[in-house]
Amino acid sequence: MRASFVLSLCLALAVAACSKAPEQRSFTLQGQVQSLDPPHKLVTVKHEEIKGFMPAMTMPYEVQEAKALDGLAPGDLIDAKLIVFSNGAHLAEIRKVGTAPLEQPPADVPNPPASSGFELLKVGEAVPDGKFVDQDGRSRHFGAFKGAPAVMTFIYTKCPLPTFCPLMDRHFAALQKALKADPALSKVKLVTVSFDPLTDTPAVLKKHAKTLDADPTRWTFLTGDRDDIDQFAARFGVSVSRALNDARDITHNLRTAIIAADGTLAKVYTGNDWSPDQVLADLKRLE
Repeated sequence: MRASFVLSLCLALAVAACSKAPEQRSFTLQGQVQSLDPPHKLVTVKHEEIKGFMPAMTMPYEVQEAKALDGLAPGDLIDAKLIVFSNGAHLAEIRKVGTAPLEQPPADVPNPPASSGFELLKVGEAVPDGKFVDQDGRSRHFGAFKGAPAVMTFIYTKCPLPTFCPLMDRHFAALQKALKADPALSKVKLVTVSFDPLTDTPAVLKKHAKTLDADPTRWTFLTGDRDDIDQFAARFGVSVSRALNDARDITHNLRTAIIAADGTLAKVYTGNDWSPDQVLADLKRLE
């Protein structure tokens, strides 16, 4: 009787644990709509500081249903709830509170977006030999990775949204584990490039690498001169823009690339819609 009761109690606790909602936090967001992408359930918002979470920033945010964007237009001022959980975030309870003209950059802006004037690399073309500094403070040329396949992504360590740069980190940590377990892919290197050299100094990147348990013999973190990084990243389709009054207020997209052992571009993944398994399969096709 007692054993039966204990078993029932354990099963009830297990079910309760499995059904427990994932831990999440919510914040009040106030800002201006910059653009809308209803088919992908995205709205880009230039918002004020979210106290206790992130500085003022311009970011694309997901909504759970496209109809949440009904009635909104670029220029609208909104209040919303930002819900953040372990592996994602979305806006809810969006409320229009006014409208204002969108801010237009001055005609003589000295630093145009990174994508300006640079032709995208095509598959099979040689990757530029960019100049960088690694997490140990050593000067590195990208050509040094030639001789082995490499998977490269672009991030900055202060990126707050779980589905952006932190997701790239998690994907690369999973890739590192899978590569170590597969002798056929033992030579593949991982490269993470920060486009925020103001914050991501070699010391910061080294600490960041440690939190990810990155193996320095396989996974390298790079920083360097901002203009050099922007020009290099633009060739892969990375678009980076920084607020005129705060270079740490960064708006960016996501690109991840496979580079063949001969230093040519093999594949580019757009955004965050890729998986480590997909990359592993594509790497094996290089053989």
